[in-house]
Amino acid sequence: MKILELPIEFEFNGQKNYIYPSLIILNNELTLVDTGYTNFLTLIENEILKNGYEMKNLKNIIITHYDDDHIGSLYDFKEKYPWINIIASEIESKYISGEVKSERLVQAEEMLESMPKEEIEFGKWFIQQLKNLKHVSIDEKVHDGDMILDNKCRVVATPGHTSGHISLYFPSVKSVITGDAAVIENHELVIANPNFCLNVEKAKQSLTKIKNLKAENYYCYHGGKLNL
Repeated sequence: MKILELPIEFEFNGQKNYIYPSLIILNNELTLVDTGYTNFLTLIENEILKNGYEMKNLKNIIITHYDDDHIGSLYDFKEKYPWINIIASEIESKYISGEVKSERLVQAEEMLESMPKEEIEFGKWFIQQLKNLKHVSIDEKVHDGDMILDNKCRVVATPGHTSGHISLYFPSVKSVITGDAAVIENHELVIANPNFCLNVEKAKQSLTKIKNLKAENYYCYHGGKLNL
C-alpha cells in the first residue's frame, strides 16, 4: 500500500495556488481523497495518469468534508465513473447529498451581513459558488474509529473546521491524511483557516488528536506532505 500526493496547480485571483488531494493505492485499486474545485476533474485525472495509474482502477472517493475546494468535482467524477464508491462521514453526507443546507453556506450567509463593504462582493461570489455545487449521494457513511479499505485505514473524527470532518490514519505506513484538520506552516501542523472554522476549540482538539497519532507522514490538502 502507498499514498501519493497529487499537486494540483491553479490560478486564483491572479495568483498561483496548489491543493494536494491524496491517492491511495491498495491491491491495484485506487482511492482518491477529495476532488478539488468545480471543473478540476481533468487536472486530477492528468496527475493520476502521470503517475502511471489508470482511471478504470479508481474504486473509491473519500470526502473529508463539505467545502467547495474538496467536493467541487465530486459530481463530475461520479458522472464519468459511475462505479465509484463515495465515502464520507454520516454528518457531512447530509450536506453533500443536499438533504440539509450546508453549514458552510449558513456561515457564509451570516458573515455577509457583517462584512466590510470592500469584502461584500467576494462574500456574494463565495455564496454563489456554494449554491452552484451539485449534490451527490453518499454510498458509504463512516464514523470515528471505523476501519475501511481492507482494514488498512482508520477513520478519525476531526471536527472543528466542519462538524463532520474526518481525517484518515494508516497505521501500517505511519501516515495521516489530514484534510483541513491541519495545514503546514513553517514545517509545522497548524489549524486551517481559524476564521472559517465552525468551532475553533474543537479544531484545536482535533489537531492535537492527529498529532498524538505520532505518524511519520502527514498529507495536508493545503501545504502537501510533512515528514516528521
